[in-house]
Order: sequence, then structure tokens, then C-alpha cells
Amino acid sequence: MKKSSVSERLVIGVTGSFGTGKSTVANFFAGLGARCIDADEIVHRLLSSRGRIYKKIIAQFGRGVLAIDGSIDREKLGKMVFANQLLLNKLNALIHPEVIRIIRKRIDAVKAGVLVLDAPLLIEAGLRPLVDVLVVVSLPRWLQIKRLQRKTNLSRSDIIKRIQAQLPLKNKISLAGYVIDNSGTRQKTKMQVVRIWKELTNK
Repeated sequence: MKKSSVSERLVIGVTGSFGTGKSTVANFFAGLGARCIDADEIVHRLLSSRGRIYKKIIAQFGRGVLAIDGSIDREKLGKMVFANQLLLNKLNALIHPEVIRIIRKRIDAVKAGVLVLDAPLLIEAGLRPLVDVLVVVSLPRWLQIKRLQRKTNLSRSDIIKRIQAQLPLKNKISLAGYVIDNSGTRQKTKMQVVRIWKELTNK
């Protein structure tokens, strides 16, 4: 397993399924000194701007995905694409190349230290070759659904559709260098992150 020193860069990929706690784990790594790249934040910025991706999405999906202020309504767009795998594939084909380009640029700009890539579709979008170590955040399905029902306005059926639109968690786990069990307390999750950090950085 590759270890990091002050003179070299280590890229840790953090992924999992919808709502398993990827961002929580990424934030714990950040608290230990890692710099983070948030793929969801990049997507949100692309959808919020009125640039090339915005125009392509309107051309592909129509003005029905827009909010009153003219911005892309992520909830409307989500309901549309997660109900139709073909539409989801088309959306990913529009967004992923630009997201990957931005992520590559941000990674290349960091020459030393630990960098964390927080990306729900890290494997599906072809980002695996960009990371040195893959960390998968895991939850039992029932708890995953329960937590998502508590923190989102999505129905149970919508949650399940979004989970099923991603690569199954067991497949991601089979590719992982480390698996973090996020079914317990935040402190237990943090302890697992600290253990991985110490192992990878010799600290």
C-alpha cells in the first residue's frame, strides 16, 4: 500500500453508495490534514452556472427542468433521470467528461501531501485510475434507507431508485483497499478514519 510523505502526493478516493456517509468520512480526513476535492460540489457548480453544460442539459431535457429563477432544479432533474436509466446515462454523458477534467486539473495542481477525492460515482465515472487508495464507506441497506428518509425529502421508492442507479455496494467493496463501516456512532467512524490515516502516512 502506497504511503505518503511530505515530498510526495497520495490521493485517497472515498466512495460508497447513496447516503452511506462519504462526505462525513472525507471531512474526517480533512480534519487530519488532507485537502479535499468534492465531486458533488463540482457538479453543483456546473449545474448552477449558465455555461456550456447548462445549455446542453436544457437542450437535452427541456426547460421543464428549470426553476422559476431559470436555474436548473436538481430535484426536478433528479426525478426525471432516476426514473429512466437511458436519461440518466445521457445526463452522465453530458456531465462526467467536464467533471473528470476539473478533477484531473485539481489533482495535478497538488504536488505533495494527502488529497482526498470524495466522489459517489468514482468507479462508475472512470475515476479509479486517478486515486492511489480506494476507501469505500459501507452501511446495511436498511440503515442507509432509514438515514436518507430522515435527512432528505425523497420517498422510499425514490431513494431505492437512486441506490439502484449506482454500482452495487458489494461490487465497490470488492475493489476497495479499505472499507469503513459507518453503521455506528460518528466517533467509531472517525476512529476507523484515523487508523487508515496513520497506516497510510506513517503518523
